[in-house]
Amino acid sequence: MADKNETSGSPTGEPVYLTVGFLRRPHGLGGEIIMDLHTDFPERLKRGRKMFVSEEHRPLTIEGVREHQKGVLIKFKSIDTPDAAGQLRNQWVYVPAKDVPPLPEGQIYQHELFGFQVVDDNDNALGELVEIIETGANNVYVVRDAAGKEILLPAIPSVILDLDRGRRVMRVHLLDGL
Repeated sequence: MADKNETSGSPTGEPVYLTVGFLRRPHGLGGEIIMDLHTDFPERLKRGRKMFVSEEHRPLTIEGVREHQKGVLIKFKSIDTPDAAGQLRNQWVYVPAKDVPPLPEGQIYQHELFGFQVVDDNDNALGELVEIIETGANNVYVVRDAAGKEILLPAIPSVILDLDRGRRVMRVHLLDGL
C-alpha cells in the first residue's frame, strides 16, 4: 500500500485504502457482525456510508452501527441473516485514503510517510521509507536504499528530527548502532 504520490492513489493509479476495522463474528439474528475498531474516527461510521470489505474491497453500505464492548456492532445493507454476516467473518474493513479527515497542522497520517526520502542530520541520503512496523512501544520505520539494504529506525523524537511534507523528506539522527 505504498503511496508515493498522493493520498488519493498509488503510483500505479490504484486507489489507496486504509483499514478502519476487523470483522469478527455474527451477533444476533438480524445480520449484525462484531467489528474491532482500527480508526481514530469511529464517529465517521454512519448509516449510508460506503465501506469496502476484504482484500477484494467489496463495497458495502452501512445500515446501522452501535457500540458493543470494545468495538461496534455493524449492520450492512443486504446482509440480513447470521449466515450472510458469517461470510464476512475475519475480514478487514477499509475506506479510501482520500476520504480520511484532515489532521491538525503539523500532524501526518502514517500512510502519507511511505515514499518519503530519508536523510541523516548531515543531509546524507539513507533511502526511502518503505514500511512501518507497529510494535508495542513505538513504531519502527524501515528505510531501504537503492542497493536494497535496510535500516530500522525507531519512530521516537530523538531519531526523527523533522518532516518536510512539500519535499517529502524525513530528516533523522542515527543513534549509535543504527
